[in-house]
Amino acid sequence: MKRSVTLAIAMTIALFTSAGLKAADLVDTAVAAGNFKTLAAALGAADLAGTLKGDGPFTVFAPTDDAFAKLPAGTVESLLKPENKAKLQAILTHHVVGGQIPASKVVTLSGATTLGGQRVDIKADDSGVTVDNANVVQTDIACDNGLIHVIDTVMLPADKNLVETAAEAGTFETLIAAAKAAGLAGVLSGSDNLTVFAPTDDAFAKLPAGTVESLLKPKNKQQLANLLKYHVVSGRVYSETAVTAGAAKTLEGSPITITAGADGARVNDANLIATDLDASNGVIHVIDTVLMPPAKSAKASYHHEVCQTLAAAIAKGAPMFNAGHHSACAELYMRTMSDLMHSELDDSMKHHVSTVINAARHQHRSTDRAWTLRRGMDQMFVTLQPSK
Repeated sequence: MKRSVTLAIAMTIALFTSAGLKAADLVDTAVAAGNFKTLAAALGAADLAGTLKGDGPFTVFAPTDDAFAKLPAGTVESLLKPENKAKLQAILTHHVVGGQIPASKVVTLSGATTLGGQRVDIKADDSGVTVDNANVVQTDIACDNGLIHVIDTVMLPADKNLVETAAEAGTFETLIAAAKAAGLAGVLSGSDNLTVFAPTDDAFAKLPAGTVESLLKPKNKQQLANLLKYHVVSGRVYSETAVTAGAAKTLEGSPITITAGADGARVNDANLIATDLDASNGVIHVIDTVLMPPAKSAKASYHHEVCQTLAAAIAKGAPMFNAGHHSACAELYMRTMSDLMHSELDDSMKHHVSTVINAARHQHRSTDRAWTLRRGMDQMFVTLQPSK
């Protein structure tokens, strides 16, 4: 990194030193330097000046006035409007990292998480140091609550959500279609931060022929949802944290394992082929193989699906029965149990269904048939419910 500082900054530091006073805070130092007028105005408009005048410590990658001037015409004026305060806050916090990180440490990092929650990538080589797409042009300007490193370009945080980011990449068409079919696109587009281990289209193509087509059918919606949830972790988990943790609990409920070796990092049996793709509501890590939830989870998922079927039939049949339509109620319950008889229930549960159906068929009164079937359905529901 270049070590020179502007004359204004040098004079400011010298004045504080000669007066026997401690250095000014981050905001006052930037204002005194004279070439951060836009940054100072933006901090005021975003109500962040107080934060950067606080105890800290903070490290600020500070864009100069010339850096702001490189933005498209009208951008700064638009950002300073009250209605764009949240967007301005997101941009400014993307330039601040918690803690005091001197240049000597910055050059050893591959990235850092900002106060805004997203990550900036750091690269150091013979040509200098870059943070995201910005060149670091001055370093280690000491303040009483942190450090300033000066950059020549405003860094913009990701403003597209996980689904939009995946769509823009162009290699996750199957994943996006699956998320929509499973009713999860809204979750991945929401405000909660999530980490997605995203299989590419080629990863889905490695599955046995017909698998994707089968999963996309409405009757397999719950199975598809559980499969996709097994690729999602709550919060933003960047690659270094993930590898250090070694495991993470997924939204599906089962954990995934994360390992690093000479050949790279892996998630279960999948290779991590790209990491730390920021979105406005999370981060994407790209994998080359679709992760499969443990078999016990698939069984639990199916039991949940059966319970939903039973609950829906009872919710519809109970009003019928109470209204005196005993025959219609019995027919609904019989259809439900007959359908389950031909489903993927295990042998013991199929035996139960068969016994209930036969008992109901021997009832001559529709009232008795309905009650026999209802009791059998209630017993199934209790048996298939997961233990607390």
